[in-house]
Amino acid sequence: MERIGALKEIVRHPVKSFRGERVQHTKVMDYGLYGDRSHVFLDDTRPGKYVTITQCTKMAQYEARFAGPDNAERYPRIEVRSPNGAVYDWEDEALKLELEQEAKRAMSPLSYSPQHVPLGAIEEAHILLVTDASVTEMERLWGNRIDYNRFRPNLFIQLDNPIPFIEERWLGRRLRIGAAELELNSLCERCMIITVDPDSGERAASLLKTVVQERSSNFGVYASVVQTGDIEAGQPVYLL
Repeated sequence: MERIGALKEIVRHPVKSFRGERVQHTKVMDYGLYGDRSHVFLDDTRPGKYVTITQCTKMAQYEARFAGPDNAERYPRIEVRSPNGAVYDWEDEALKLELEQEAKRAMSPLSYSPQHVPLGAIEEAHILLVTDASVTEMERLWGNRIDYNRFRPNLFIQLDNPIPFIEERWLGRRLRIGAAELELNSLCERCMIITVDPDSGERAASLLKTVVQERSSNFGVYASVVQTGDIEAGQPVYLL
């Protein structure tokens, strides 16, 4: 077991495609971080599909957080702050109406349980991991500062030996963080979502172009949960 760094940030997204919340500690469930993408908007114009930043770029600027401690039986109340500063509860009809106007389509809110969030809501795998060295190198390649939240990771790792993109060499191996154990499965192929600045909402197509040219469209790695358990920001990360 080799220490490779520390868990710098934990980010979960209570609402799919909304900006995530940084938490000091949480539990890794069998589907990923507790509550991650547990609340979604269904696209009534495309049965069975979710509304995401791809259909509504403004969603990247909505901030969602659990307004209470983690609860194994039911999720705490979700508080949403819109880009214009309005604050809503997840259940507020006004939130849905505002988003429908932004997305120009009918939408239906849906929430899952703390015991189960389907894989499609989370993305392609349980957890997305990004390292600080890779973000720094991508800044150099692109020529601009990058808010790592553009890449929407769950775990942001600070490497002891800052080698860019070294996480791509870990595929097939496992990480131990706190009581949790993860298996690194695949590269994350990027799309237009990373072009949206989560603060301003402005688009920068050149970032995706750089990732395509320099990294064959890939940035970050997906991991599946092998062992559930509690994790905390600042804990060491071990490569097994």
